[in-house]
Amino acid sequence: MTPDLDKSLVETAYARWAPIYDAVCGPVMVKGRRAAAAEARAQGGKILEVGVGTGLSFDDYDASTEITGIDLSTPMLEKARAKMATGRYPWVKDVRRMDAHAMEFADATFDCVVAQFVITLVENPEQVLSECHRVVKPGGRIILVNHLYSEVGVAAAVERWAAQKTRGLGLRPEFPFARLQAWAQANSDAILVERRKIKPFGIYTLVCFERAGPSLAA
Repeated sequence: MTPDLDKSLVETAYARWAPIYDAVCGPVMVKGRRAAAAEARAQGGKILEVGVGTGLSFDDYDASTEITGIDLSTPMLEKARAKMATGRYPWVKDVRRMDAHAMEFADATFDCVVAQFVITLVENPEQVLSECHRVVKPGGRIILVNHLYSEVGVAAAVERWAAQKTRGLGLRPEFPFARLQAWAQANSDAILVERRKIKPFGIYTLVCFERAGPSLAA
């Protein structure tokens, strides 16, 4: 495994990505993005999107939701704010520059937290998950979508090779599900409720955790 990505590398990489991100990554990530947003819409209410980037996902939500987005990249957020300024997305209430490792929100603020193609790229994934868990309400969900490490076979070997080549681009293709699972097991009120491959090719995996409510914790 390659080490977790440091914050400065990610900021630099995504400043470069910002001008072309929608054109390059929009079509590639569309299935995973829509699957995550559909799960979030099913929860409804106040949704936090961690790593909102350029606001690619704004079209995937609707008036049943109230979206707040955070990201570390100022150039990416400028693109998101330009989308908001068109008036097409009244359900997007705010986007802020914020470090997901130390969120500036009170406990139990959101009904749902979504992180699309983010958790494998942060400096400390477990800390970010714990922050997501802190700011979601009891009974609320943390919804992740990402490519996760294949672990065995030719695909795993390719991912390990690619990890060395793509690090400077702010990418990490060999992050294992086992780390997400271990985080949940270490948190008694974090429950894994779903793990599924996204059709048609299974490149991305949707993972959902629920923060146990008082009755479940009891």
